[in-house]
Amino acid sequence: MDVNSFDQEYVQRLREGDPETQRHFTRYFGELLNVKLRNRVRSPHLIEEVRQETFLRVLLIVRRDGVDHPERLGAFVNSVCNNVVLETFRREGRTLPMPDTVPERADEGPSPESAMAMSQRKSQVLKILEALPARDRDLLRQVFLEERDKDEICRTLQVDREYLRVLVHRAKSRFRAELELRAGAA
Repeated sequence: MDVNSFDQEYVQRLREGDPETQRHFTRYFGELLNVKLRNRVRSPHLIEEVRQETFLRVLLIVRRDGVDHPERLGAFVNSVCNNVVLETFRREGRTLPMPDTVPERADEGPSPESAMAMSQRKSQVLKILEALPARDRDLLRQVFLEERDKDEICRTLQVDREYLRVLVHRAKSRFRAELELRAGAA
């Protein structure tokens, strides 16, 4: 029998339990299922279990209800296999034992080194801000540290959004220049 023999007669012989047709069916689809399952299931035991369950379900359906489109028998077997794999994964996932020792959760906070570096950076930023003119210092605090609404800042300073952008740019440039000056001195 060749691959192209999946027709109504083939399904009928399979339905009637013809031994030669059943051997062909399990041999042909067994190889295809092995290839598919080796990529999806790690345990050889589970591969064999899924193969057998797939064959059982397909043969039961063929014998009970038949197949409407015999030419699509391969796709039907593939779909049944997919369902069996998903059921197996669900079942195996529910029955995994809890480990004897549960590892403690790692501290998700910053490490002492990074906390110290952050503290030093914060101190440096505050010193640089204090060295800036009051208007630049207040503007940078409102925009970056307090994250105030830009429209609200515009109303407070009595400027439009476009000019606020210019003021922020100038303040950032002065901040950057002061930072480079201090970095060069260190």
